[in-house]
Amino acid sequence: MSTLLRQLPQVDALLGTPGMASLLSAYSRQEVADALRAALEALRRDVKAGHLTELPDFGGAAFSDGLAETIETARRPNLRPAINATGIIIHTNLGRARLAPEALAAVQAAGADHSNLELDLDTGRRGSRYAHVEQLICELTGAEAALVVNNCAAAVLLSLMATAQGRKVVASRGELIEIGGAFRLPDVIQQSGAILKEVGATNKTRAKDYEEAIDPDAAVLLKSHTSNYQIVGFTHAPKREDLAALAHATGTILMEDLGSGVLVDLSPYGLQDEPVVSDVLKSGVDIVMFSGDKLLGGPQCGIIAGRADIIRRLKTHPLCRAVRIDKLSLAALEATLRLYRAPHDPFRSVPVLRAISQSIDDVRARADRLAAALMASGFDDTRSVSSEAFVGGGSLPQKHLESHAVSVVAPHHSPDALAAALRKAQPPVIGMIREGRFVMDVRTLTDDEVIKVVDAFCGLQIR
Repeated sequence: MSTLLRQLPQVDALLGTPGMASLLSAYSRQEVADALRAALEALRRDVKAGHLTELPDFGGAAFSDGLAETIETARRPNLRPAINATGIIIHTNLGRARLAPEALAAVQAAGADHSNLELDLDTGRRGSRYAHVEQLICELTGAEAALVVNNCAAAVLLSLMATAQGRKVVASRGELIEIGGAFRLPDVIQQSGAILKEVGATNKTRAKDYEEAIDPDAAVLLKSHTSNYQIVGFTHAPKREDLAALAHATGTILMEDLGSGVLVDLSPYGLQDEPVVSDVLKSGVDIVMFSGDKLLGGPQCGIIAGRADIIRRLKTHPLCRAVRIDKLSLAALEATLRLYRAPHDPFRSVPVLRAISQSIDDVRARADRLAAALMASGFDDTRSVSSEAFVGGGSLPQKHLESHAVSVVAPHHSPDALAAALRKAQPPVIGMIREGRFVMDVRTLTDDEVIKVVDAFCGLQIR
């Protein structure tokens, strides 16, 4: 072992050999040096572990080809497309909503050229970036005015800072939510400079609890839609209409953080618990905040819609510029919103809604095609099975969608090893492990992705 370790060359010595010349002409010296260090360290570990009895030919093609592969792997973009076979339609770790082709084309156009982002083409003077989507949002929600920022948490922070800084925000204890990444609503309220006044109990809050908490320092009644959890059993929450009447009678603002926010009724698909934004505003809520990259099916952003006088205050607040939406997200949002207008059918045009609304017969047929293709490729232990899919993204946590999946076992490889290998495929395939088998729910796959999944399996060479 000690002899082999002494025979390992230095990086600088290898860089000067003829075998490295082709690599140095194709890649930077730093890239080649880093790949050499990694290769030598791997060899050193193998020698110490007793796995090697001789060293490779450092001047040979096999060694240089291995270095080239290492460099090419390092050059791959960190953020790259992946195939979502989890059955979770809005998967936060996988980028949430898949954008429609129209939205992608709008992003391309906005990024490739200059645009009238903040230029009024009629007057030639400076315009507002919000004008590109405000009318569309108002049309689709019934709001008087609207504003878009970079995400829903920013929408809540801006709304509270502009309306309740230094004053009280009255909120139910049962709605003091925590969202992903351990961000908690009480902390957001504190950062806004407002003072949180908790009312009610975890499971029961009444309109009278809000009423008793209102004093001259109270500015906002804050309602939060519990989209990422449910409290069941002995529970009560006041109706929005009752809170709206109370807010209007006392001169306070009724504000609701909807979280996901949906523009169309999902009840025909068994999803009754997600309120439609237009219905929330009709109930008397003054302003609502919701995400663009969840049930709306667009890019990451936070949409604020409601009373014109409140929206004006938000637009002129200093924080508004710090959290404003960028031009690429704005372009994608506008294109997505237009898919909710005739002649488009959002359930066909918006990928998130299409995944939710597709029939179980279509889902099952896709699973059967994938299973048959994998079996024909040599993965004999493959099954098409019933499954349950979920909306995800903090939406409708107790509701599932009837679905179908493909369950696979690869010979001589554990499910964990198969999952790890598929995560390294190009593109990566992200599935689940259930009962000792690798499972792919196909509700979150497109027909084109079925072919890519088969290619990923065939490239593993572990049948």
